[in-house]
Amino acid sequence: MQFRVDGADVVAEAVGEGGRGPFTEEALPADGHGALWATGEGRRVVLGEPECTGGCCGYLSVFVQRHGEVVEWSDWQVPTDGTRPPAFHFGADQYDAELTRALTDRP
Repeated sequence: MQFRVDGADVVAEAVGEGGRGPFTEEALPADGHGALWATGEGRRVVLGEPECTGGCCGYLSVFVQRHGEVVEWSDWQVPTDGTRPPAFHFGADQYDAELTRALTDRP
């Protein structure tokens, strides 16, 4: 699974070559209640790890929170030597629609 924002694979750019993102079941479980669904309380979501594993060099994670009509991805934590992505802001309706589409388009 890839996480693309404005055409860029956020995980690949932050964890480097050989790193990996989460398995589809972890990011978007079949029951639809995955950590990527944004709420007002917010939560930290692990999106990837470097080739050497997250236990060694750290994981790529982001804080996901809904602020009314906006979903924010911010406060990135990156693996050692990783590139910290900027904060991203998404329209909440479009964000929810994209998660729903990803759930229905799964192989």
